[in-house]
Amino acid sequence: MANVYHLTTEELEAGLEHILQSPQDNGVLELIVRRPQVEEREVLREGELDLLQGLVGDSWRVRSSTRTADGSAHPEMQLNIMNTRVIALLARERERWQLAGDQLFLNLDLSGANLPPGTRLALGSAVVEVTAQPHTGCHKFQARFGPAALKFVNSPLGRQLNLRGINAKVIQPGIIRIGDVARKVSGHPSTIAMA
Repeated sequence: MANVYHLTTEELEAGLEHILQSPQDNGVLELIVRRPQVEEREVLREGELDLLQGLVGDSWRVRSSTRTADGSAHPEMQLNIMNTRVIALLARERERWQLAGDQLFLNLDLSGANLPPGTRLALGSAVVEVTAQPHTGCHKFQARFGPAALKFVNSPLGRQLNLRGINAKVIQPGIIRIGDVARKVSGHPSTIAMA
């Protein structure tokens, strides 16, 4: 990992146009990653989303949060979702995508303008809802992808576009698979017809 090349600010900015062309709806799920323990990753072809556990088998529920009064897992940060075009630019190799620490990687415009908090996405037989909790890069993200990448995703434009990703919660449990299409939906989860 010590010999990994980190992109420069100029190289990152050059990739922005491709990111901006991400679909605004009907984005494909390209990677599912379960984190059974801190620093462990399991790449899945299929996953189960649960109201209480988030991604079943993921350690979200036992991870502490600085954003809750008692330090428990934050209910609005059950799932971390990242744009595949962003991670492809930052990681350069698909095998390194999972290092971002997110569970779901979608080829979808995750900007606040396209997916404001409260937006619901049907994915497989599940439905998730975008939450208002910001998803920002940290020291681990910088160590894995470089200081320029951290500045890039946390810049005012990066935050507006949610380049680091978004947080979501499960509002209808179900099964998700690689290749599933995430589509915006409205209404109560029980009334949403699945394709």
